[in-house]
Amino acid sequence: MMDNFTPDRFADEFDAAGVPQELRGWLSRYGVGALVVKMGIKFLELGPERSVATMPVEGNTQVAGILHGGAHVVLAETLGSFSAALHAGEGNHVVGIEVGATHHRGVSSGLVTGTCTAIHLGGTLVTHEIVMTDELGRRLSTARITNMIRENRHR
Repeated sequence: MMDNFTPDRFADEFDAAGVPQELRGWLSRYGVGALVVKMGIKFLELGPERSVATMPVEGNTQVAGILHGGAHVVLAETLGSFSAALHAGEGNHVVGIEVGATHHRGVSSGLVTGTCTAIHLGGTLVTHEIVMTDELGRRLSTARITNMIRENRHR
C-alpha cells in the first residue's frame, strides 16, 4: 500500500527514471507514474522551457517490430506535461487538453530521445513541441501538446 506520508517512498522510482535530486521534492507526492517506469523512460533534463528523456525501443514495439506509435505519444506527453507543470509552479497543476503526433520514420532497436521545447508558456495555456529522434539523430516523430494550468483546490 502506498501512502502520502512515507518519506522517500519513490526513491527507487526516481533513481530508475533519472530524476534530478533538485526535482524530487516537487515530485514526492505522486512520483513519476507507473507508465513512465513501465516504458523505461529516463529523464536527462527537466525544465519548463526544455526537457529531454530517452526510452528504449525494446519492450515498446508493435507487431511489426517497430516502436509503437502510442509509445512515441507517451514519451511526448510525459515530457510536455512535466515541463508544463514546472512552468505552472507550486499551487497549480496542469491538465492536457490536446496532444497530436506525426510519425516520420520507424525504428526497431536502440534508444529514442525525446526533446521537448516550449512554444508558448502562458498563464492559462502551455504548449510544447516534442521531437523524437533515433540514435543517429534522425527525426522519428513530431508531437505537440497543450496543457491548461489550473489552480489547486484547497480542501
